[in-house]
Amino acid sequence: MSSMIGRPIAMTDIETTGLDPMVHEIIEIGLLVVHQETFKVMDRLDLKVRPEHIETAQSEALKVNGYLKEDWGGAISLKEAMMLFGEKTRGTVFCAHNVTFDWSFICEAFRRTRVENELDYHRIDLFTLAWAKLRKEGLEHFTMNAVAKYLGIPEETSPHRAMGGATVACEVYKKLMK
Repeated sequence: MSSMIGRPIAMTDIETTGLDPMVHEIIEIGLLVVHQETFKVMDRLDLKVRPEHIETAQSEALKVNGYLKEDWGGAISLKEAMMLFGEKTRGTVFCAHNVTFDWSFICEAFRRTRVENELDYHRIDLFTLAWAKLRKEGLEHFTMNAVAKYLGIPEETSPHRAMGGATVACEVYKKLMK
């Protein structure tokens, strides 16, 4: 398949220990692989990733995603996580709310672990899609929760969970694309 048209969408949300992909780590990955036309969820992945350098974490980031060491007892290594993510996303189009943030961490994780990235090279940014479709509707903020609320979709819970974020993002995508 040479075109991104028809490729499944890899609706992705991650939770991290901070904002810098060169310093901070992915600690959770939520993925819904969605059929581009029917919006049917074809596959899913919900992973807790074991941080290797929790000492570099930003306290605010850990507060947002509710990281507690005891809850990550069964977490897997980043390499294992990226192998699973890579298998499920082969040939898909990456999509996230604020794609720059999520993609920078995913891309760095592929590089660090030397797992082959076989996603399509195109990206879909829900933030940009929402801005393009809703900016003239009076919406002033385009956070995922602000967009979800405006569209009548239940907002992401707090603390954030990656699968919760991927699920809300998927519902936002469906509404914006219909």
